[in-house]
Amino acid sequence: MASTTLGTLGAKTKLHHGRYLCRDVRLQNLLGSAEATNKAWRERSNQSASTFITSPRAVASEISTTQRQDASTLTYNEKMLANYVPIFVMLPLVVVTIDNVLEDKDTLMKQLKKLKEAGVDGVMVDVWWGIIESKGPKQYDWSAYRSMFQAVQECGLKLQAIMSFHQCGGNVVDIVTIPIPQWVLDIGELNPDIFYTNLKGNRNREYLTLGVDNLPLFNGRTAVEIYRDYFKSFRENMSDFLENGLIIDIEVGLGPAGELRYPSYPETQGWAFPGIGEFQCYDKYLKAEFKEAATNAGHHEWDLPDNAGEYNDTPESTEFFKSKGTYLTEKGKFFLTWYSNKLLSHGDQILDEANKIFLGCKLKLAAKVSGIHWWYKTDSHAAELTAGYYNLKDRDGYRPIARMLSRHHAILNFTCIEMRNSEQSADAKSAPQDLVQQVLSGGWRENIEVAGENALARYDSAAYDQILLNARPNGINRDGQPKVRMYGVTYLRLVDELLQKMNFEIFKTFVKKMHADQDYCQDSEKYNHHLGSLERSKPKFSTEDLLEATKPVEPFPWDEETDMSVTGGGGGLLSYLISEILSLFK
Repeated sequence: MASTTLGTLGAKTKLHHGRYLCRDVRLQNLLGSAEATNKAWRERSNQSASTFITSPRAVASEISTTQRQDASTLTYNEKMLANYVPIFVMLPLVVVTIDNVLEDKDTLMKQLKKLKEAGVDGVMVDVWWGIIESKGPKQYDWSAYRSMFQAVQECGLKLQAIMSFHQCGGNVVDIVTIPIPQWVLDIGELNPDIFYTNLKGNRNREYLTLGVDNLPLFNGRTAVEIYRDYFKSFRENMSDFLENGLIIDIEVGLGPAGELRYPSYPETQGWAFPGIGEFQCYDKYLKAEFKEAATNAGHHEWDLPDNAGEYNDTPESTEFFKSKGTYLTEKGKFFLTWYSNKLLSHGDQILDEANKIFLGCKLKLAAKVSGIHWWYKTDSHAAELTAGYYNLKDRDGYRPIARMLSRHHAILNFTCIEMRNSEQSADAKSAPQDLVQQVLSGGWRENIEVAGENALARYDSAAYDQILLNARPNGINRDGQPKVRMYGVTYLRLVDELLQKMNFEIFKTFVKKMHADQDYCQDSEKYNHHLGSLERSKPKFSTEDLLEATKPVEPFPWDEETDMSVTGGGGGLLSYLISEILSLFK
């Protein structure tokens, strides 16, 4: 296997080019002329970026590799179908128990059939590392998940599978505990620095620190090799479900709660909303990496921050985040760049491994980014910074993530799309609507698909209408494809409360509105979702390319309200009447 070594802030990161591991795909040499390809790709990307800024219509959600019919030959319903946004439902956290048993398949089947009757397109499920590889290194047991996948297939639903390498428990809305494998925790007893660590030395055991990504501390394997082997085993044991089209999406878990972030706000360590959180880079491995990076930059005297406060502080109560605080100094900027770049490299490397394993399979990769909306209205964006998102008024912390995802042909999945600014406490200086607008626009600027999910359980029309607005920010286009459109939405989650009569009735209306008042459509090509064979990741972006993406740009415009309200207001009833009247002439 050939490799190219790139330097970033004094740290070395390896970009691997090799042969992929997917059945029924011809082997090929993936290295080629990396530098020439990278240069050509950068030129195309820059040309595309300038197009996006001047023409909001030229975005990923409108691009299809299939030849479109002439709009004049399409029926009204076919034009409306171009506005269709598929809706998935997250399955219960323990649909497979911690003992690796599908405990109540009959009940699950009844629930899945209800979702199918409601017009839902598919379901999403956590595939827990702590369950599958619990018996020992490389001892995988997929039997319960195979049984569950079979149930989903029998009900005619599609499946999004999350490779969940984190602990379940300790995050918002977690109601059960599924730890990472015990044999990993045992290694951590002898070497607790394999876990994320705050300034006080408190360890977080819900996910391995990215400082051990490339260290062979796990019976000879690195953390990235553990994740790679897990992907490979999933590929081999679920090959029939991959080949028959059941699994359409592999979301790669990249941190706590499956999100690409540091565990900066753990409830298990006393964090409470709207605390700013704490930096999580004080394990010995990340401390050594920072010292090396600072030394290479000519500042051996620089250490990690010791003035950023505690979990439940406010920005102004800390020296680091206060007005004219450390975050604005040369030292502060260097640290925040290093901290956020480490997270970006972590996601990039693991997605590269996932791409190699699932190459040629008819699915998309995805990664989730957390919706940290509190303190968004402050200058320092403290809660985002501690999580690893270096986002300020004059620096975009999310578009570099989108750019990184673009090389892996991956979807950016974002949370908190149900929230409104007006619902939040004024004390938290929160702005979820502004944040969603920024992140989704950044994804579209980088020519990638964006998806979303609600952060908290909601069953009310206001939440559904906000999701509908974010799904189609400029509303329905009755002549075909809308200006911008989310690739899909996942609703959290399948629980008894959702299935209660009143809640489920409004949910069914929500599904119908997500589908632009059209019936469930099995053929995704009809709403311009082309699911081709996964292609090899493009060459790695340089540090300069990623830094260029931090330049802030204006977000796309958003309407004030959705034109497809679940209550029939805001154009929803009018849409329905127009559809019914026109159907009489077909």
